[in-house]
Amino acid sequence: MQNDDQQQLAQLLCHGDIESFNQTLRQMKSPSIRDANLCGVDLRKLYTKGLDMRGCHLRRTDLRGLDLSTALLDGASIGGAKISGTLFPRNLSAEEITLSLVHGTRMRSSDGG
Repeated sequence: MQNDDQQQLAQLLCHGDIESFNQTLRQMKSPSIRDANLCGVDLRKLYTKGLDMRGCHLRRTDLRGLDLSTALLDGASIGGAKISGTLFPRNLSAEEITLSLVHGTRMRSSDGG
């Protein structure tokens, strides 16, 4: 269940207001959009440093060129997403990423998130 801050952040993304999202995120101590439904959203300019994206639904989302290396993605699903040039965290295996991309499974990190 998302708290009010998480819901407001997710709404900014759903409305395409990446600039406001990024400004807000940089001021937060523990940024989180955990469990957000962002299906089909263009996130290419998203600031992701330390962002908690666990459990997010990212089906058909545009993630091209993002550096997700410090994001928390355990339990997130990227079925059909655009991921060309995306840098994923080291704790996610190529197999987990591929299974999620092709079949929509939730990704499991090697350290549990």
